[in-house]
Amino acid sequence: MIDLDHLRTWIGREELRRELLTEALAERFSATFDLEGAVAEGDPAPALIHLCLAPPAAPTAGLGPDGHPARGGFLPPVPLPRRMWAGGAFVFRDLIRIGEMVTRRSIIRDVVVKQGRSGPLCFVTVDHRIDSGGRPVIEERQDIVYRGEDAGPDANRANPAPAPVPVPVPAARGAAHVVITPTPALLFRYSALTFNGHRIHYDNPYARRDESYPGLVVHGPMQATMLVQLALRLRGRCPARFDFRSLSPLFDDAPFALNAAADGEGLRLWTAREGGPVAMEARATW
Repeated sequence: MIDLDHLRTWIGREELRRELLTEALAERFSATFDLEGAVAEGDPAPALIHLCLAPPAAPTAGLGPDGHPARGGFLPPVPLPRRMWAGGAFVFRDLIRIGEMVTRRSIIRDVVVKQGRSGPLCFVTVDHRIDSGGRPVIEERQDIVYRGEDAGPDANRANPAPAPVPVPVPAARGAAHVVITPTPALLFRYSALTFNGHRIHYDNPYARRDESYPGLVVHGPMQATMLVQLALRLRGRCPARFDFRSLSPLFDDAPFALNAAADGEGLRLWTAREGGPVAMEARATW
């Protein structure tokens, strides 16, 4: 039972966190994404590195069986077991530079409950303002979705005529098409960069046995980072705005592709595995 009135008392709650962006962190970030070139203090930071800065640092003893910190604190204690990054938006105002103190001011903007095909969904919207060296650099909206456990293979035995599940439409191939192999090492490195203990990204036996996934789950923030990097390479500069949403998961059991196509003055971007549906869709504008 979800007590929405109680959860909505978190609306307006604020959090302030900061971290110095060091050369060492920028070097590890660039190595994770195979970005070329040396990094030095004063250089522009790689796009979306701020997602790796000042993460919550819960004690190991305070982690749940899934590797997530215990519910409550800044985020509301939604009583649903699975939490995912559903989407969001970035507005880029200025560059973060290596060697600067980066500050994130966060506020809970909204909490809503909707009924999904497999049960209730709770959406939490968080607004972040990122400052670097005292300058406003990024405005971010983060959409987090909480949901229940997926129905197992025996869930519909009592129902002789379960509702048909729509067959996903295979994603198109973009004019720009870059194949990514989501190795366990890549997923582990990104989890380490973001101090993300969620076991679905690095513990294959747990992901398969306890979460019933076919493999390790590819991080939503990592997909968004790769798509922003692709947009930057195609246009030569970071977009002014980047909107995205996650539609279906990707796993480490098959390569996936970053795709882009012209969309007016901007770019439409998406990730998908070969023959699979769109996993994350996005639009970048300049």
